[in-house]
Amino acid sequence: MKLTLEKQFQLNLKKNKLKFSVTVTLKKDVLDPQGKVVQNTLVNMGMNNLKNIRQGKHFEIEVDENDIKIAQKKIDEMCKKLLVNLIIEDYKINKI
Repeated sequence: MKLTLEKQFQLNLKKNKLKFSVTVTLKKDVLDPQGKVVQNTLVNMGMNNLKNIRQGKHFEIEVDENDIKIAQKKIDEMCKKLLVNLIIEDYKINKI
C-alpha cells in the first residue's frame, strides 16, 4: 500500500518531534502559601494524614528536533529565560 505524500509528510513530522515535561517547584526555603491553603483545606475535609503539600507548575513541551541533546538545551533555555523564576524556583526536565 503506497502512502500519499501528505501521509508521508505527517509521519516525518512526528519523527522530528521530541516531547519533554518540565516540573517547576518552589525552592525548599521559600514559603508556599498556596500549598499551605490546599493542605489546610484537605485536613479540614478529614484527610488528616498529610505531612506537607507544596504547589508547583507542570509544562509539556514538544519541539521539532531530532537531536535529544539540542532539544534539551532548547528546553533548558526556555526555562531559564521565561518559565522559571530562578531566584525562588527549581525545575526538572524529563523526556516523555
